[in-house]
Amino acid sequence: MYHTSSKVKYSVIGITKKITLSIHGMHCASCAIIIEKELKKQKGIKNVVVNFSTEEATMEYNPKLINIKRFKKIISDLGYKALEPDELNESEKEIKKLKILSIIGLILTVPVVIISMFLEIPDEGYILLLLTTPIQFGIGYHFYKNSWNSLKKKYFNMDFLVILGTSAAYFYSLFTTFFGGTIFFEASATVITTITIGRLMEIISKGKTSEAIKKLIKLQAKTARVIRKGEEIEIPIEHVKKGDLVIVRPGERIPVDGIVIDGYSSVDESMITGESIPIGKKKGDEVIGATMNKHGMLKVKATKIGAETALAQIIKLVKDAQQSKAPIQRIADVVVSYFVPIVLLIAISSFLIWYFFLVRYFPIEQPFLFSLTIMVSVLVVACPCAMGIATPTAVMVGLGKGAENGILIRNGEYLEKVQKLDTIIFDKTGTLTKGEPEVTDIISFKKFDKKKLIKLTAIAEKNSEHPLGEAIVKKAKKMKIKLPTPKYFKIIPGHGVVSTYKAKKIVVGNRKLMKKNKIDTKEVEEKIKILEEKGKTTVIVAYGKKIVGLIGIADTLKKHSKKAVNKLKKMGLSIIMITGDNERTAKTIAKQVGINEVIADVLPQDKAKKVEELQNQGKFVGMIGDGINDAPALAKANIGIAIGSGTDVAIETGDIVLIKEDLRDVVSAIRLSKKTLSKIKWNLFWAFVYNTAMIPIAAGVLYPSLRLLLPPMAAGIAMVLSDISVVGNSLLLKRLKLQ
Repeated sequence: MYHTSSKVKYSVIGITKKITLSIHGMHCASCAIIIEKELKKQKGIKNVVVNFSTEEATMEYNPKLINIKRFKKIISDLGYKALEPDELNESEKEIKKLKILSIIGLILTVPVVIISMFLEIPDEGYILLLLTTPIQFGIGYHFYKNSWNSLKKKYFNMDFLVILGTSAAYFYSLFTTFFGGTIFFEASATVITTITIGRLMEIISKGKTSEAIKKLIKLQAKTARVIRKGEEIEIPIEHVKKGDLVIVRPGERIPVDGIVIDGYSSVDESMITGESIPIGKKKGDEVIGATMNKHGMLKVKATKIGAETALAQIIKLVKDAQQSKAPIQRIADVVVSYFVPIVLLIAISSFLIWYFFLVRYFPIEQPFLFSLTIMVSVLVVACPCAMGIATPTAVMVGLGKGAENGILIRNGEYLEKVQKLDTIIFDKTGTLTKGEPEVTDIISFKKFDKKKLIKLTAIAEKNSEHPLGEAIVKKAKKMKIKLPTPKYFKIIPGHGVVSTYKAKKIVVGNRKLMKKNKIDTKEVEEKIKILEEKGKTTVIVAYGKKIVGLIGIADTLKKHSKKAVNKLKKMGLSIIMITGDNERTAKTIAKQVGINEVIADVLPQDKAKKVEELQNQGKFVGMIGDGINDAPALAKANIGIAIGSGTDVAIETGDIVLIKEDLRDVVSAIRLSKKTLSKIKWNLFWAFVYNTAMIPIAAGVLYPSLRLLLPPMAAGIAMVLSDISVVGNSLLLKRLKLQ
């Protein structure tokens, strides 16, 4: 149903492979951009996306030209760590490490600040030097390391700004400690400790943005009870094989996707489908892994295991989506790529302008120290992180929110684009309607027996997978009619089927199929119209080139179809229904659901053409469908929305998958898109405002009029708060009620 794999993913695309590695040690958005640029330089790389928020790099590459070992080496040379999923959990190790560094930093920094600002003690400079040195070179070691690795590749990253500013303060203070002058140790100590604490808080906050994935992973069963050699044994879930018989007791999670071969129970599938009422399961029914068995005991034959299960594929789909970049993020990426060198230029210029020109106009006792303070503050306050994480954090939370509500959005691009839809095309059967039509009318001609009519039609439709054919076969089985397998069978897409029985040709389908086979329908046209006016699909049956009967088949609307259509119309969208049914039947269904525009008698291959026609008129089109014949239209639409119960082909083609089959989720997806985009825009706005405002303040623009200066410690705090505010604003999406 959905693709899947673990955190390292491989999928052959021609001669290319796809891999995703965890990247550890990234401290800001510029780190992600540096890694991405360096990887893109390599021969054999088709595409690279490095996501700072998910801390992952996804590469499409030619395995003949480059390999995983080379990827790791490139990333390692830049000062970061690339890991595969079977390696140690670096996130937890990094949080633990940052906690220790933050505590040590606080223990050393607090006395530095107190002594510098409030006390006058003998040998003050030497004491502060003793306290500050382990902060500068111990806690600050990773800043130096990352800066050096980045500079070797001719890149400037945020760590370089931090090290440049704090080193200037530290070494100036070191000089004045021995040769006289004002010491400045509190600037470097507070900045390094503040940023280290900020990064710890940021990692913890970012962790909350991917809670949806964690919740899904927790649903997976750890063990399974299987029957091996006649004995019931409990084994790790990864040891279960296809075809194994799995015993599921009341209150246990079903460990694999499979088919019930014995037992009866009710199963809670809400975590997968969103359906709150437990569903009865008996012999022959399919069950989904990770769902909860409520009452009876079930014996299940495993059909899908591990990466093939529905839950694993949902997890993979959400992970892939969260690794993707929304188009709006390109704005921030472009800004961030130029940001560090611009800030460096501003910081140095500020120092030079103040020291050589401006200080003479103000009563400043120590011009060099004053100018140095300004330079350090500019370097510290100007962090591009807020801009870099403005988009991905909101996208991660938005995609997670969708997944929790049964709306799987394939990547950030579609999450951003959904809100642009102005036209929605609904497929009819299986989308607006239940897709489980039933035979309601059997009309025979030429004194043809009704039972024989159903038998002939069912023989022709026996091998068909079309819902109408299945309804006829189902009716024949209810009437206990034995159905021999026809020697000849051919599906005519969009028309019907042709078969043979007792050396005579059976033609079952619509008017077009009859015309194609030179069978006149004039005599039965009145009867056909009566059925169609009642909203029933009419199947014409010919045997031996003569029409022998009509079969009326009706399909009912899904529970929330009408509500969904009304809500979409209230949002100002144009709604169209498209179907292969004749126009009269189609309009009857459309009227019931509240759709005025109908495109009927459309062949499967022509659905995509209809989508293209609307796009050529300047429409931004969303196509909603569930069948194989919808796949081309889903792919052609600006946004393809597949119903989760539909075919694998439709689901694979859809940009959004609605697991619950509730069409109100189309409305929810649009609302989620609008809210997420709003969060992204506000995040970017405040990030730009922060840097636009804080850099000039740090550079001293308020000093001439208000005598206001931003000290390095305050600059560090402001920088950290800007990052946390962006993450916090994104996390507010979790409160959004989609229905």
